[in-house]
Amino acid sequence: MSEIQKILLVQTAFIGDVILTTPLIRSIKSAFPNALLDVLVIPQTSHVLQNNPFIQTLLTFDKRADKKRAFRKTLRRLRRNRYDLALLPHRSLTTAALVFLARIPRRTGFSGRVSSLCYTIRVPFDKTKNQIRRYLDLAGALGSKEDDMQTEIYLTPEQGKKAKEILEPLRNHSTRLAFAPGSVWQTKQWPAENYIKLITLLAEHDVGFVLIGSSEERGLCEHISSSVPGATIINTAGATNLLEAAAVIKACDALVCNDNGAMHLANAVQTDVLAFFGPTVREFGFAPFRSNDIVFETDLDCRPCSAHGGKRCPKRHFRCMLDIEVQSVYGHLVQKFRLS
Repeated sequence: MSEIQKILLVQTAFIGDVILTTPLIRSIKSAFPNALLDVLVIPQTSHVLQNNPFIQTLLTFDKRADKKRAFRKTLRRLRRNRYDLALLPHRSLTTAALVFLARIPRRTGFSGRVSSLCYTIRVPFDKTKNQIRRYLDLAGALGSKEDDMQTEIYLTPEQGKKAKEILEPLRNHSTRLAFAPGSVWQTKQWPAENYIKLITLLAEHDVGFVLIGSSEERGLCEHISSSVPGATIINTAGATNLLEAAAVIKACDALVCNDNGAMHLANAVQTDVLAFFGPTVREFGFAPFRSNDIVFETDLDCRPCSAHGGKRCPKRHFRCMLDIEVQSVYGHLVQKFRLS
């Protein structure tokens, strides 16, 4: 495919999905080193791909605002850019229609949904694989041999410096743990009281804590922080952007979190993850994937109950999260860091 000069990759899903797409971006650039690669995302996730050396131009599609207007505006721009190839890791009918109407001659995406009718190259969606492997299958269909799963985020020295300044109050602690207790989905959250109990136990050791979250999660993080007055806790929720949060996580020894965007940030900066999975399961393909990562979950017939979680437990018992015991998580951390 030497005639491929301009490539468009479209990923308009959540932050975690964008991070999981970074190996595909690297793989496509490896297969087409002389082609220009543009990436289309939503404005809320564009920070994640800033500084990525494989991307020529980062485009945004503001589908959460005036979707019809944004569609028309984006379509006009894509037509002007005259791409030779499009890749669509997100199985969305909207974006499939977008690249089809943009008259991009080669369009690669997953089979199995109505959106695949808009593609010229259809790749099987293997439900047994990690999502990163599925994404890499798209590149494989185009001849790429690159199969490294490691996700990546490119941080600047300034972001590293800011993380160091944020974590200055923890400088005398031998172990620094980041906690991300929030989630867009209520049922994906391990109870705040469990986070409080866990931090209370860990505070008896030489451990410092930093809380990670969005501005919407600042109240949750303040509640946790104020409930353990004897611990050294820094609350960064709402005070950093995505890359600054990633830099803070990178400077910590591990991240304790729910199944959320911070989990994927930690994988991308290669910080160990201890994650709580309730309504979702590892088999969906979105679990942390590095060798030292740990997923805490319970064996229940009602799991999984949804692809993303929800506002309340369908069974009204919430055992998938309540049955994950604080002492078990505490024991893993004590052993992992040889806390005394």
